Amino acid sequence: MKIIVFIISLFYLGACHQDETTTVSEVTVAEDPASVVSVTASQSGDAYVFNVGISSPDKGCDQYANWWEIVSEDGFLIYRRILAHSHVNEQPFVRSGSVTLVPTQEVIIRVHMNTTGYSTKGYRGSVANGFSEYTIPEGFANELVDQAPLPNGCTF
Repeated sequence: MKIIVFIISLFYLGACHQDETTTVSEVTVAEDPASVVSVTASQSGDAYVFNVGISSPDKGCDQYANWWEIVSEDGFLIYRRILAHSHVNEQPFVRSGSVTLVPTQEVIIRVHMNTTGYSTKGYRGSVANGFSEYTIPEGFANELVDQAPLPNGCTF
């Protein structure tokens, strides 16, 4: 009888442990979205080179940050930098892009994940006055998700 109670107890404990692991995994994904972690811009001829730092929970082509972009305050796409592959072992990472704009123009820099869409953790500012962390309102310019240029697959 004691052996049966022991076996049933082990089965019960094993089942509970599995459920807890699933819950922890789901919470981790929800609390660890992609985010822009730094922005610098420097002049290069008539354009400005933006160096954008991104932190993202990349896992390979199934889950990765697939672009960052510069958007005007009224929601127009100014520039999009396609990220052709995941950055699993390079976190955070910096990628650059060059764009012509007025140095005093206020812009928003944000990142997009192939699985979860746009992050609300971005930066806002101008080349002339610098950039700072900014919480992007939910739904801001989400219609840009279908605007070219768009990624053409994932390398790795």
